[in-house]
Amino acid sequence: MNQQVINETVSPKEEGVRLDRWVKRRLPVTQGQLEKLLRSGQIRVDGSRAKANTRLEAGMVVRLPPIHQQTAEEKKAYKPGKASSRDEQFMREMVIYQDDDMFALNKPAGIAVQGGTKQGGRHIDGMLDILSDGEYRPKLVHRLDKETSGLLLIARHPAAAARLGELFRSRDMEKVYWAVTVGAPKPPAGQVRCWMAKGEGPEGRERMVHAAQNDEGARHAITDYVTVSQAGQKAAWVALRPQTGRMHQLRFHMHELGTSILGDDKYVTRREVPQGVASGLHLHARALLVPRPNKKPLLLQAPLSGHMKETFKVLGFLEEEAGKDPLELFL
Repeated sequence: MNQQVINETVSPKEEGVRLDRWVKRRLPVTQGQLEKLLRSGQIRVDGSRAKANTRLEAGMVVRLPPIHQQTAEEKKAYKPGKASSRDEQFMREMVIYQDDDMFALNKPAGIAVQGGTKQGGRHIDGMLDILSDGEYRPKLVHRLDKETSGLLLIARHPAAAARLGELFRSRDMEKVYWAVTVGAPKPPAGQVRCWMAKGEGPEGRERMVHAAQNDEGARHAITDYVTVSQAGQKAAWVALRPQTGRMHQLRFHMHELGTSILGDDKYVTRREVPQGVASGLHLHARALLVPRPNKKPLLLQAPLSGHMKETFKVLGFLEEEAGKDPLELFL
């Protein structure tokens, strides 16, 4: 057990991480204890006092007090948990892109991204050890609803998690979703804007509801949409580009247009559902345009699978109709 002051240099893989999170990887302290160590100057960055939310840069030197620190050997001793061959195959088959910073998964509908009281035991976050290189545990940087399929980014190390997380928070990450709607939106392309807040539906279930700007918890939501193809007036394939990232935003906005997403049991438009289509929510995270420092932005695309692919066949929709770049639909 080490009981001496340690000055540790921040590695490139941990650049952009908050100071409090960086310290907690090394010291067995609570947030309150950490704040006290910062106020008293026992934790310093480059010799100066710092705040918990300070973003670290590679090469900075952090002073850690004589509490049991995790040594370099101990940090390298991180061992991913054991996984079943079933889970191993499941995770590996989802990977559609990887580099030194991240994995891109094509998540199927029906599995939760994180655990929770209503999500059951098996979820993506609980299986991320499978993708570890043994040095760091991969980390979620955004979420998808359980019944939504498509692109899910996973950071390979803390610096990547900090950068990707900031891109999602700042809205610098361009996103395109595909949906099948019950009925065809009118007009066929446009933008939906409204204020929304958490509330209850007719059956007492939590859902998003209309709100006024000054209402408590009100959030402004903006979605661009383009109809790619129609099956008469009964259904449409719609591309959605959210400008904001609110809970159930796309589902709520399609409901506002009078064309709910097929399979949505929470935001329902009372219209006749096309015959022969598959069950399940028809919402797919199709594409992400990921900005990269000193490089061309990376366009990631997740092909359809499962129930949405079946429904596309039934309705005669062809993926090629959207073109090679989904973002071009919105030009």
